[in-house]
Amino acid sequence: MASSSSGNSVPAPEAVQVLISSLADDSLVVREASAATLKDIASVNPLLVLDCCWTVSRGGRRRFGKIAGLFRVMSVAIRALDKADVDPLYLAKFAKVASAEIISTKELNADWQKAASGVLVALGLHLPDLMMEEIFLHLSGTNSALPAMVQILADFASSDAIQFTPRLKGVLTRVLPILGNVKDIHRPIFANAFKSWCQACWQYGVDFPMHTAIDGDVMSFLNSAFELLLRVWATSRDLKVRVSTVEALGQMVGLVTRTQLKSALPRLVPTILELYKKDQEVAAFVATCSLHNLLNASLLSESGPPLLDFEDLTVILSTLLPVVCISNDNKQQSDFPVGLKTYNEVQHCFLTVGQVYPEDIFAFLLYKCRLKEDPLTFGALSVLKHLLPRLSESWHAKRPLLVEAVKSLLEERDLAVCKALSEVLIVVMASHCYLVGPVGELFVEYLVRHCAVTDLNGSDNDSSKDFVKSTGSFNPFMYKKSEVKIGGVSPTDLRDTCEKGLLLITVTIPEMEHVLWPFLLKMIIPRVYTGAVATVCRCISELCKHKNTQSDIIVSDFKARADLPIPEDLFARLVVLLHNPLAREQLVTHILAVLNQLAPLFPKNMILFWQDEIPKMKAYVSDPEDLKQDPLYQETWDDMVVNFVAESLDVIQDPGWAISLGNSFAKQYEIYSPEDEHSSLLHRCLGILLQKIHDRSYVHAKIDLMYTQANIALPVNRLGLAKAMGLVAASHLDTVLDKLKDILDNVGDSFFKRILSFFSDRAKMEESDDIHAALALMYGYAAKYAPSTVIEARIDALVGTNMLSRLLNVRHPTAKQAVITAIDLLGQAVIGAAESGTSFPLKKRDVLLDYILTLMGRDEEDGISDSNLDLLNTQCLALSACTTLVSVEPKLTIETRNHVLKATLGFFGLPDDPPDVINGLIHNLTTLLCAILVTSGEDGRSRAEQLLHILKQIDPYVSSSVEYQRKRGCLAAYEMLQKFRTICVSGYCALGCQGSCTHNKRIDRVMNNNFSNLPSAFISPSRDALCLGERIMVYLSRCADTNPEVRKISVQILDLVFNISLSLPKSANSSIDLDIELCYGALSALEDVVAILRRDASLDPSEVFNRVVSSVCILFTKDELVAALCSSSSAICDKVRQSAEGAIQAVDEFITKRGRELNDTDIARTTQSLLSATNHVIEKYLRQETLNAISALAENTTSRIVFDEVLAAAEKDIATKDVSRLRGGWPVQDVFHAFSQHTVLSHSFLEHIISILNERPIFQGDSVKGETSNNVGESSVEDNVLHAAMIALTAFFRGGARVGKKSAEQTYGAVFATLVLHLGNCHSLANSGQQEPLRALLVAFNAFCECVGDLEMGKILARDREQNEEETWIGLIGDLAWCISIKRPKEVPIISLILCKSLDRPSRYLREAAAAALSEFVRFSESFGPLLEQLVEGLTRHVSDDSPNVRRLCLRGLVQMPPVLVIQYTIQILSVIVALLDDPNESVQLTAVSCLQKVLGSASTEAVEPILFNLSVRLRNLQVCMNAKIRANAFAAFGAISTYGFGPQHDAFREQVLAAFPRLVLHLHDDDLGVRRACRNTFKRIAPLMELDSVVALANTHRFSSDHRGDYKDFLRDIAKLFTQHMSSRIDTYMASLIQAFEAPWPVIQANAIYLCSSIIALSSVQHISTLYLRQVFGMLIGKINRSPDAIVRATGSLALGLLLKSTNSSWKSTRLDAPDSHLVGRETEFSWRS
Repeated sequence: MASSSSGNSVPAPEAVQVLISSLADDSLVVREASAATLKDIASVNPLLVLDCCWTVSRGGRRRFGKIAGLFRVMSVAIRALDKADVDPLYLAKFAKVASAEIISTKELNADWQKAASGVLVALGLHLPDLMMEEIFLHLSGTNSALPAMVQILADFASSDAIQFTPRLKGVLTRVLPILGNVKDIHRPIFANAFKSWCQACWQYGVDFPMHTAIDGDVMSFLNSAFELLLRVWATSRDLKVRVSTVEALGQMVGLVTRTQLKSALPRLVPTILELYKKDQEVAAFVATCSLHNLLNASLLSESGPPLLDFEDLTVILSTLLPVVCISNDNKQQSDFPVGLKTYNEVQHCFLTVGQVYPEDIFAFLLYKCRLKEDPLTFGALSVLKHLLPRLSESWHAKRPLLVEAVKSLLEERDLAVCKALSEVLIVVMASHCYLVGPVGELFVEYLVRHCAVTDLNGSDNDSSKDFVKSTGSFNPFMYKKSEVKIGGVSPTDLRDTCEKGLLLITVTIPEMEHVLWPFLLKMIIPRVYTGAVATVCRCISELCKHKNTQSDIIVSDFKARADLPIPEDLFARLVVLLHNPLAREQLVTHILAVLNQLAPLFPKNMILFWQDEIPKMKAYVSDPEDLKQDPLYQETWDDMVVNFVAESLDVIQDPGWAISLGNSFAKQYEIYSPEDEHSSLLHRCLGILLQKIHDRSYVHAKIDLMYTQANIALPVNRLGLAKAMGLVAASHLDTVLDKLKDILDNVGDSFFKRILSFFSDRAKMEESDDIHAALALMYGYAAKYAPSTVIEARIDALVGTNMLSRLLNVRHPTAKQAVITAIDLLGQAVIGAAESGTSFPLKKRDVLLDYILTLMGRDEEDGISDSNLDLLNTQCLALSACTTLVSVEPKLTIETRNHVLKATLGFFGLPDDPPDVINGLIHNLTTLLCAILVTSGEDGRSRAEQLLHILKQIDPYVSSSVEYQRKRGCLAAYEMLQKFRTICVSGYCALGCQGSCTHNKRIDRVMNNNFSNLPSAFISPSRDALCLGERIMVYLSRCADTNPEVRKISVQILDLVFNISLSLPKSANSSIDLDIELCYGALSALEDVVAILRRDASLDPSEVFNRVVSSVCILFTKDELVAALCSSSSAICDKVRQSAEGAIQAVDEFITKRGRELNDTDIARTTQSLLSATNHVIEKYLRQETLNAISALAENTTSRIVFDEVLAAAEKDIATKDVSRLRGGWPVQDVFHAFSQHTVLSHSFLEHIISILNERPIFQGDSVKGETSNNVGESSVEDNVLHAAMIALTAFFRGGARVGKKSAEQTYGAVFATLVLHLGNCHSLANSGQQEPLRALLVAFNAFCECVGDLEMGKILARDREQNEEETWIGLIGDLAWCISIKRPKEVPIISLILCKSLDRPSRYLREAAAAALSEFVRFSESFGPLLEQLVEGLTRHVSDDSPNVRRLCLRGLVQMPPVLVIQYTIQILSVIVALLDDPNESVQLTAVSCLQKVLGSASTEAVEPILFNLSVRLRNLQVCMNAKIRANAFAAFGAISTYGFGPQHDAFREQVLAAFPRLVLHLHDDDLGVRRACRNTFKRIAPLMELDSVVALANTHRFSSDHRGDYKDFLRDIAKLFTQHMSSRIDTYMASLIQAFEAPWPVIQANAIYLCSSIIALSSVQHISTLYLRQVFGMLIGKINRSPDAIVRATGSLALGLLLKSTNSSWKSTRLDAPDSHLVGRETEFSWRS
């Protein structure tokens, strides 16, 4: 196997093989350890590493899965070779291995394949010829590894061009023969290789003459390769092959001969151009770069004339033109750099050709422009734009030809072409003044046409339809093709370019004035130029500035041309275009300026009027942002425009001109589509004009035209049509009504169509909605403008005969609004008629009202979903309409009234956005509620009930956290109360009559008498019916609100309510007994406050509130006071802090001044209300004030009732809530704190709590010997009572009151004993998962400590207070007992006597608690006297208790007695400890071994020596315990008993020490810190027993006390030296022990044993150690490395192997593998060693 000298030589080759196998480990730690070891080994013997790598690599990836790491090791080792070690024959094997792996698969670029390639490249650094020879072996035939080999050559050329270029000839010699057989899938690799090789040649040429490497043969090879690539590969069907081939050819053209290039051009050029047919940016870029290089080489070569004539270049140029479009488009996309580079390369190609053939390329570009093919035309124009400034001198004589060419393109529809053409026009016009005469007008029209384009969302014909639909115009020059964005040009880009160009030629070129004026006036009228009107008007304004003082010239120029529009057409066109005041480009401002400047064209009277009016209109629209702030700006502006037209007509006073203008307005319908919103203004302008005309036939014809042209599907146009009809109706009512009747007569068919539309087409349903909505609006506005004397019959006919019902069934939001508006207009007409003296009821009013409520709801049944704003507007209109309908006759029924309330009250909660809409909606809602209150109810009582119902519904908004909701609610309440007082107290009688009437007189006579004799209609509401107590508390808190407006309104509400209440009679069974004089005084004071607030809003709010509360307290009756206190919880919990403070202030004053009037029931109810308030109040101040109110209630009333209610509330909370997690704390606990601070209540409250704890000492979870419980529910209730009492006790102790502290001091012993015993019970619950009792007890205990001043005991309680481990709470009890023994020794005997008796209690947890306390109290038992004997007897008796805790606590108590007493009982204690060391419970064992150390500290030799051997045996057994604490104490106790090992049993004990020494060393670096420390202390204590000075010296080193694993390994090596040098007789025993530790349950101990064992073998000079253990250890190490699941074991095993190898490096430094067939890896190696 290995080349070694036998004996003690280390089998290095086999170890290296194991380490190499670890390179495939899953753990990073193991791989790093193996790699680190291999690096060290490779620096000593790289050949051995290569031998082992070569051995395992022969199996390939199938045997060595992660072979990539292996190849990397090979690469490192090869690079580490010295020149003397470089053996071509030897390294050839690795080339074979690497190439074999590469050729074993068809994969490319795999991780392991790259690593194998790295091996070959590393070999090439030493032996480039060897590497190439190996690669050349696989460069023949159909080898599948050909691509990988070629890729290696390419990588080598890129990494070392100097060594590669001279060998290029050999590479080409072998590569060229196989090029013909390369598959398409591999050709890109070969092509990229040729590119890299050519680049290497150019790099070589930088430092050396090119001819030294590229001779005639190489040139010939390159020509052959060039020819093959061009003829075969460039014609491949695979695009990737073609792209890479063209890229390679682009690099090769500089190396082939000029003759070769000339002969290749007929094939090379088409090959490159072919790539442009593929829609790929990279391919286009590669082709363009190659083409650019080709053109430079062919046309600009210094060695001869151009190789290409222009005729030959036409194909190239024709192909490049469309590329301009593609590249220009790509510049707008994510691949901007690629598109930009391609675009620039194309322009460079054209410039290269232009430099050689300038006139030919000019003719070529013009020819392409005339073809009118979009991509070619755009490309030609882009190139022209690029070349014009660069070839201007060569092209100077070609200007006429260019103008004609541009003229022929004016009808082009492509956006990119249009933009390029516009830019060319701008360049030509601005620079050379080409445009004159008709040609100039043609070009100007072209620019105007494209200034009118608008943005399109799509690129097909549908987009053009959308454009027409939105603008009402159709452009015949616009897009018929789908490529509307060729070249990345959008309509916006084109429009911006044309607008800037038109303004540029207007402002900067004076010669263009004769072309532009008055020609631009023609551009205003055509609808295709609608979008350009702003720009055209701006240009006209610029032109008119020069003619401003020459009005005659303007008129003469206008009249000189017959093809211009008449002034009426201009006026009508421009006025309608004024519709949108926020139109782009300040359209309205420019139109008004043009109108003002063109005033000489109109009748003379207009000039002065317009000079005065137009500036006002311009000022209104001058600030668009300010205009947007007005939500009604559009309506206001339209009214201004209509008034402008009306006043202009009034100024002219020319009927003929008016009729002519009317005809012009009628022509406008041809310009605007029915969908255009301009039609709305057009309707109204025509309507106001028809109002001025008296020709009925003319009017009839025009309103027919209006309706025919109107698109009633658009709400704004529908409204405009309706208003226009109303304007016309002002003068021609009969004509309008006749028209509406004709329309209504034709609606019948539509009604049936609508029914069918539910089952067929939704579009038809929407169309029907529009018709019905339009008719409803037209009727409504007709009624609005019609004389009131003639509308009754019309309304009756419309409503009473189902005519209106045919107009109401609509679904669309805008249609709903239209119908609601129409109904509102009808109601207003009825009201207006009544005001004028013609009153009549509205028929089917309730039906209309119900329909309005339905319309204002969100309707999504048919898929028509209202937007939020649409819905709000609908609701606002609906509320106004409801108010109108409620106000008309007949009166509302109860059902209708309730239906309206249910549908509308929720609007108070709407968000305050948009504020203008919401404010109007709330105002309408309040008005509606007041109207309902006025018109509902038959008597005062019913109205009072309705008032209370509405007010309660408003209450959530009155007390809302949102300020605007509170303001809304208060305002609504105030308005309703005012309306109620008006109705029920003054102004109106109970029947609704206003002013003085017999009903009021009759009620006045019986105001203070019995009402039983009156009819129900005359009965006023009683005071009790108003529920004043609840009502006042709602608004009283608002009097302290943060909003001054809310405060003022709330005070007014209170004044109004009490004013009403004093005016109402009391009920027959009422017990109201008020001092009327006192009440009126209080009311007068309240009215004074109201008056002050109205005059001065800056009055101090607190003063105002105090005066209000004082008045309210007087004005309350007793029942109202109780009601107010019982309902005070909501007011105290108000969401506004200031309001809540005001509420609790009012409650305090009510209780203080009138609390003694309350009976027991009232007290209980008030307590419950205040407790409820504490549950919801978050603010600390408010809660404290509420607690003070509860205390005051208990002080001034029966305190027992208050205590009972509070404790009952605590029990309820405990049963239903997790009181410890309540946000803001538990309010009931705060009540307990308040009681503890009260001088009168404190003592009685503590007595009550203690009695509860004493009566119920056992919690539900406590287990009693032989006890079973069947009353789970009762136990749970008891637990809640105990918990509540415990928390109450905590609150008492933490109250800080002197009386409470004094009571606690007097009963200190009993309180402490009770709390300690409850610790056991509570921990029993904690062990079962119920943590809350324990937490509550600990908190109470801590509070007790703070109360009596035992701060130290409080600190003890604060430690680990929520942990459930038994040791924690038992230790806590012990610490408490120790603390009391120190601080209060007089209390100890009393407490100990109580606890000693508790040891016999049946409850296990009580016994454990008592034992825990006693085990500490016995520390101070010197003065116990007879009590000590009783304690010792009890502790000793319970050492055999059933509970392990009692056993160990009793043992601990015996040990913790004063030292004098311990010595007295030492033998008895040691016998107990020896017995308990074998206890089955680990906690008892731990206590026993811990107590052993304490006893040994004071035990005599005579007491210990008889049991020394037994103790050592038992302690060694405990040293292998899985419990780390037991292990640590066992090691520590072993060191403690070592002090007794110098007596008669010295030899036997020393033998125990020597046997335990290896285990002690291994556990010096245990996972547990406690074990490590114990082992270090024990090591130091047993060192003298070892009788070796070196052991003592090791204990004083840094590496001994360090926790770093590296230091520990150094310590292990020192221990190994110690073993081998001074303890050779025990080496075999220790080796056996260490090998046994290889299977320890702790991985770190396994690793420690492995490293120590390996160190002993490595450092031992004893021959038989290596002979006996080397192979065994190596085999076990290999087994651990291969099979151990723990990374630390595997990593340590790898380091251990390295340790063995390093220790004997002289014996294997030149070692090599003798048997190449060795395959000892993995488990095979392990089996070999073990055999």
